[in-house]
Amino acid sequence: MRRLPIRPFAVLATVGTLVLTGCGTETDDPGDRPSSPGADRTIRAHKVMQLTQTHEETGMTLLEGPVFDEDGRLFVVDVTAPEGKPKVMRVNVSDKTFRAVRTQGQAAYTSAQFSPYDGRLYLTDFAHGEIVSLAPDGSDPRTFFSGEIDGARMNPDDLAFDRKGNLYVSDSRGLREGEARGRVVRIGRDGRTVTVLAKNLAAPNGISFDEDYQGLWFSELTENRVSYLRLDGEGRVTSSHTAIRVDGGIAQTDSIAVDANGNLYQGLHGRPAMAVFNRNGERLATVELRGRTEGLESATNVAITPGGTKAYMTVSGPGGGFLYAFGALAKGIRQSNGG
Repeated sequence: MRRLPIRPFAVLATVGTLVLTGCGTETDDPGDRPSSPGADRTIRAHKVMQLTQTHEETGMTLLEGPVFDEDGRLFVVDVTAPEGKPKVMRVNVSDKTFRAVRTQGQAAYTSAQFSPYDGRLYLTDFAHGEIVSLAPDGSDPRTFFSGEIDGARMNPDDLAFDRKGNLYVSDSRGLREGEARGRVVRIGRDGRTVTVLAKNLAAPNGISFDEDYQGLWFSELTENRVSYLRLDGEGRVTSSHTAIRVDGGIAQTDSIAVDANGNLYQGLHGRPAMAVFNRNGERLATVELRGRTEGLESATNVAITPGGTKAYMTVSGPGGGFLYAFGALAKGIRQSNGG
């Protein structure tokens, strides 16, 4: 499909909207785990490293999309990075170093995940309504999907893959206007077969399969709710309902990850914390930052080490972009690795 034109001023406006409205096998330290059950449980996350500072060109930084590759290297995107600055980074959490994987272009990447079908890294470009893919080393960029769906271009925020490599995307269309025009979209792994699974949504953001691929969880940023779409074997919706209402106060529901026990890790935009629920909607814990939190305003997303319980959370604000770590309640699986 045709590539939509890039307009720098429109990209900056879109990035501003995103910031204002949200967008290994290591084991954990037992001291990071909550000590008692219930909604008042607190998991303390400790700072691992700083990745970014506020960019002069955009006036902000916003980390998103943490995802591990097969070699245990962590990839992170900076939604607001200007051209020439790291938009996609590969992080070595052991020695606390990172290097830029992609700096070119004016894309606003809001999520990242590796495809189980071709092993490439897929990125959502919120600003241009595209989904692109890269080789793991950042080379060979390709536009996987671009253009309109049912007469309207997407604002793709997060993505999830099923076992066959088909993509499921949260489309935050209507976010800037404050209108419930968002969608959940399924794109076949060929990039051509497109289906709208849900529509008239309030800025859908986080999206993840449950632990056994029976359905999709997705959050609506401006309604602070999480809904569930039950799917059949062909990716068709068989039922849907509101599953969890998040008492976020000034914070809004951002990205979602799911661990091996089916627990949901709900990122928050507007507060550097994360809410944890079980599959029945019961609040299990809140992940809070250890130490001072001045200059930090969001904890957007998390990746749990595949097969382990060490979780790495992206935290951002005027004080910069950071990685924090904590002990997850269960092991990491594909559903807690990117998106």
